[in-house]
Amino acid sequence: MKALILAGGSGTRLRPLTHTASKQLVPIANKPILFYGLEAIAECGIHEVGVVVGHTALEVQAAVGDGSEFGLQVTYLSQDAPRGLAHAVLIAREFLGDDDFVMYLGDNFLVGGIAEIVEGFATREASTAAGILLARVPDPRKFGVAEVSPDGTVLRLVEKPDIPPSDLALVGVYLFDRRIHDAVSQIAPSARGELEITDAISHLISMGYGVKSSMVDGYWKDLGDPEALLDGNRIALMAIRSSIMGEVVDSKVEGLVRIEAGARIVDSIVRGPAVIGRDVSLQSSYVGPFSAIGDRCTITSSEIVNSIILSDSQVDNVGSLEGSVIGKFAMIGHRTERPRATKLVVGDHARVELL
Repeated sequence: MKALILAGGSGTRLRPLTHTASKQLVPIANKPILFYGLEAIAECGIHEVGVVVGHTALEVQAAVGDGSEFGLQVTYLSQDAPRGLAHAVLIAREFLGDDDFVMYLGDNFLVGGIAEIVEGFATREASTAAGILLARVPDPRKFGVAEVSPDGTVLRLVEKPDIPPSDLALVGVYLFDRRIHDAVSQIAPSARGELEITDAISHLISMGYGVKSSMVDGYWKDLGDPEALLDGNRIALMAIRSSIMGEVVDSKVEGLVRIEAGARIVDSIVRGPAVIGRDVSLQSSYVGPFSAIGDRCTITSSEIVNSIILSDSQVDNVGSLEGSVIGKFAMIGHRTERPRATKLVVGDHARVELL
């Protein structure tokens, strides 16, 4: 079996972070989202992985390399524009050959791995051409939605319906055999101009092939917006291992906390779960639960709670920040000179909430 991981797309819901970065490389617990998917693939015993990349290809390639760090052999497949999940299968035809494969969306965060469903697909009946993973969601209108029989057989799929037939959303993990290639070649672009994987799977069903479903047992989240990103960060932080490799001076470190090498914590409190990146300077500050501070950040006289601060940023004397996502090389400070008005330099699609 092979794997196909999708790491393209524009990440519009995560702007402005994704104006200059791949959405799949935005970190939770200081590790890029994409890496969690690569690790899940490796845990299944799969070695050959095709990574579909778009306009952020160079950044993804620099982060993932040849895949050897994950025990994988990575082949990069270029997609000129976001043309749909089925289009990703179409351009991967030569790489996939006639092998079974798992398709994994690189911005999904799934706790518990996929080894069980991969193993189940390997022992399926000959008539079964595909398998999908489902989760119950409060608002299925935002997702592809499945209607299934009591035994888990998929009867119908609808992409982002106004009136959903169920509350069962497609999780970004799919399993296919070679019959999917005929299906993606037979469908036409949807109203939004993309080749939808739901249409391709529906074509398999119309041809009389079986499509089986499995329910997500643990946590799953599409980390496509800031609120979901913070939620995923909280879950990921609860799974870290405590370790202190940096320097702690006149400070308290409580709970589940990882402090990376080169970090210096002075006259501060760090209360986990939290992670402090490499070469971070934390001075006279408080980092509270569910916070991830990226490499080389400087935090002075401030309080950070339930937040993600990406690498090389500075937060100086700003009081308390909570539920915040701050990008790379950002500078947030307290204005001391007069006039004492709030001063902002804010990019496109940013969101600022003031007291």
